[in-house]
Amino acid sequence: MTRLPVYILAATLLPLTVSAQEMVPATLAGHAVLPAMSFSAPPGDAPRETWVSGRFTDGAAPVNTPQSVARNGVMRPFFGQPLQGFSGYALNRAEDDSLYALIDNGFGSKANSSDALLGFTRITPDFETGQIDVRARVWLHDPDRLVPFRITHEATETRYLTGADFDLEGLQIVGETAWIGEEFGPYLISASLDGRVTGVFPTLVEGEELRSPDHPALQVPAVAGTDWRLPRSGGYEGLALTPDQALLWAMLEKPLLAEDGESEGNFLRVLAFDPDAREWTGDSFKFALTEGAVAIGDFNFIDETRALVIERDGGQGHPSAACAEGQTEECFDRPAEVKRVTLIDTAQIDEDGFVARIAQIDLMEIRDPDGISRMTDTSGDLAEGIFAFPFVTIESVLRDGPEHILVSNDNNLPFSAGRTLGVADSNEVIRLHVPDLLNAR
Repeated sequence: MTRLPVYILAATLLPLTVSAQEMVPATLAGHAVLPAMSFSAPPGDAPRETWVSGRFTDGAAPVNTPQSVARNGVMRPFFGQPLQGFSGYALNRAEDDSLYALIDNGFGSKANSSDALLGFTRITPDFETGQIDVRARVWLHDPDRLVPFRITHEATETRYLTGADFDLEGLQIVGETAWIGEEFGPYLISASLDGRVTGVFPTLVEGEELRSPDHPALQVPAVAGTDWRLPRSGGYEGLALTPDQALLWAMLEKPLLAEDGESEGNFLRVLAFDPDAREWTGDSFKFALTEGAVAIGDFNFIDETRALVIERDGGQGHPSAACAEGQTEECFDRPAEVKRVTLIDTAQIDEDGFVARIAQIDLMEIRDPDGISRMTDTSGDLAEGIFAFPFVTIESVLRDGPEHILVSNDNNLPFSAGRTLGVADSNEVIRLHVPDLLNAR
């Protein structure tokens, strides 16, 4: 397999019975980093404008001079397309054992991401060297015109998709098909493994199409709870595949709105899709958010019924570096507090439709007795032997053998700076030893 050129600018335990929501330990077993300023060239037949990205990240007017605007120590617009924003891992790996990792919509919103091309990658974290090998980058394109609305590159032959068209957040591989959950519709997208779109499926809830404020069919004015029931950035953040590959379970990031425009409750809907029939089954369950969490980040099964869910608040940075009253510089104004991985069991759903929560780990309190961490510049005062994952968006989780999981962040280049004050976050992949979590029932 030809590797993608990248250039850088700068022993199984017995089942453990635990009570619901019990916190169990996690120990750092590996750490690999892809530097923030890592880019690749766009495909050769992409529009010329895609060779410079991030031109709309400083307001409505484009910035046409590359590397002329600074944010978190990073100069933009960028030459090339960023290798940033891991937004989900597929359960199934490639033949060479590399991970399928989804890349986010670009720069965080529909308005500023029209020059960010969409797709997914195959990566291999090397925990011995601490590097992440990018084996391939797949670009989504729609030459068969299956996307049911006008896209940014409508008039081109290949019709590469951009972050103004979709916001990609969840990925699974079923045979030769990539299934992708996105937030703007929200839609499910199917594509070949070389990125050619083969279907776009609107979301059906109780027989009606579910829409967010970014749905392409909406026009102003639109009424919350009536014209759209899903808050902005509330579409699919997690897309899980059952190990038998019979069902995709798509988890929304935020609660739905009731007819009065208010949240229906502090829980998320999880909807079933049959990838063979290519249709929603109508089955669903509810996932109750932990106290302090406002969204989820990823969702993947570890066996026939149990699955891991990332839960998070909207903060970033270690709490020990929080701003004091009146302080506005050299501190985190909204530090991270709730960054968890939660184990659920879909075989245990109560009469109200809520799935059982079994156990959790705290990503802000990871044990590191052997000093495995490769990031020695974390802002704040961490206790000795403790590693933290203090990012605003932690969006990938996957089982990695009988006792370990992999977790990684979406670094939101150049906007997130949760590891070090004023420094754009890199993409980090951590391997955690969590036998108590994986064996909990």
